[in-house]
Amino acid sequence: MARDSSNAGRGPLYRLYISRLRRRIDRSAVPQHVAMMIDGNRRWARQLGYESAAHGHRAGAAKMREFLEWCDDIGVKVVSLYLLSNDNLLKRDSRELDDLVEIIADLVEGLSRERDWRVQHVGRMEGLPDDLAGVLKDAEERTRGNTGLHVNLAVGYGGRGEIVDAVRSIIAHHDKSGGSLEELAESLTPEQIGEHLYTGGLPDPDLVIRTSGEQRLSDFLLWQSAHSEFYFVEALGPDLREVDFLRAIRDYADRDRRYGG
Repeated sequence: MARDSSNAGRGPLYRLYISRLRRRIDRSAVPQHVAMMIDGNRRWARQLGYESAAHGHRAGAAKMREFLEWCDDIGVKVVSLYLLSNDNLLKRDSRELDDLVEIIADLVEGLSRERDWRVQHVGRMEGLPDDLAGVLKDAEERTRGNTGLHVNLAVGYGGRGEIVDAVRSIIAHHDKSGGSLEELAESLTPEQIGEHLYTGGLPDPDLVIRTSGEQRLSDFLLWQSAHSEFYFVEALGPDLREVDFLRAIRDYADRDRRYGG
């Protein structure tokens, strides 16, 4: 039975342990970019006896706000959250999808007014409900000048589609300059593709975290995570605790990153 995360880990001993973990974090070893795949919201709602998955998605959205605060507090510079995939748009039950879109819109609106965070949408606007697309655009515009934590919100996102869009963008720019296909083929580099991704200009994720015990990428940041470290948490999304996060950071700091070697 999943526990209500709002009541988990609130005792004095837990707070003391968290404080000790925070002090032991080597700030110089904190990942610059953390990507989060929050999973298990529907299972959480089911196990608690809720009739609608929306309860789980709301709890997951609240946890994402907490997660961003944890990241900001220890010095992470960029966080990417996987909120809604292209597959979700096509395959989710229409009622659940309507609820999820509303919950994401509320989350985006709230995040655009948190601290000094800069919000950026990564994904395709095409196919998103107009209201959600409008909220994402407004959040980007409202936070454009912010210099705090950079928050990427993957909504209407697919990693393979992102790579296709990047290549199309490169071809379009090359064609506009009058270059030939042969010249493009000879000059194309991984760095060039990276510059045309939705996250172009940002560092690739150092650490990718996924909740609920699932160990797969699910089409998330396929190109960018080529050399990322991965950390899988058994807790369902809404039950994620700060201690789980800090253990992930500690584990990351202890690893010998080999960048594919």
